[in-house]
Amino acid sequence: MVDDIVLAAPLFAGLEPEASEALVATMKAIDVARGDTLFHEGEPGDRLYVVREGKIKLGRRSNDGRENLLAVLGPGEMFGELSLFDPGPRTATATVVADAVVLELGHGDLIKWLHDKPTVAQHLLQALARRLRRTNEALADLVFSDVPGRVAKALLDLSTRFGERVDEGIRVAHDLTQEELAQLVGASRETVNKALADFAARGWVRREGRAVVLLDVDRLERRAR
Repeated sequence: MVDDIVLAAPLFAGLEPEASEALVATMKAIDVARGDTLFHEGEPGDRLYVVREGKIKLGRRSNDGRENLLAVLGPGEMFGELSLFDPGPRTATATVVADAVVLELGHGDLIKWLHDKPTVAQHLLQALARRLRRTNEALADLVFSDVPGRVAKALLDLSTRFGERVDEGIRVAHDLTQEELAQLVGASRETVNKALADFAARGWVRREGRAVVLLDVDRLERRAR
C-alpha cells in the first residue's frame, strides 16, 4: 500500500487507488541528508519530486551571493514540476533542510500519465496556480508589510504544515537556521531576530533552537495582517 502522505500530493489527486499505486511504482525513492542538493538553479530539469519525509527548501541566489528562500516544503508537497511543463533551466536550487525521502518522477513517465489520465494535468495546473498565488502574496508582503508582520505570517504559514499541538499552543519544528528564516522573510537576520525577541517578550512565542512554540496565535494573526 502507498502511504497517505505521498498520496496527498497534487500529482495523485483524482486518481483511483490502483492508478496511484501504479504511478508510485514508476517513481524512484531517494534518501537525502540535510545539506544535500537535489538540483541547482540554472541546471536543465527533466523530473519532479514528491516529499515523503523531511523538509526541502527552494532558494535563489543573486549575483552578489545573497540568497532568497522561496519556500520550505514538507511531506506531501511536490517541487520541480515547472520544468516539465516549460522545459528550460531550473528556476531555483532545491536543498535538504531536514533528512528526507523524496520520490522522483521523470519527464517521460509523467507525459505518459498525462495522456492516459487527463485529471492528473488538471490537478497539477491547480497546484501551479496555488504556487503562483502564494508568490504574488509574498511579493505584496515585501512591498506593503513590515518585517515583524512578515515574520508573524511566516510562522503561521509554517505552523499550518509543520505544527504540532502541545499544551501551550503549537510547536513548529521548522529546522531552519536563523539565516534561513531571515531569507524566507526577506530581511536581515538581525531584524528578524529582533522581531522574534519582541514576540517572545510579549509572550506570543517561545523559541527552541530550530523550533518555535506559538503561544498566542490570535495576536500573531493580527500582527500578520
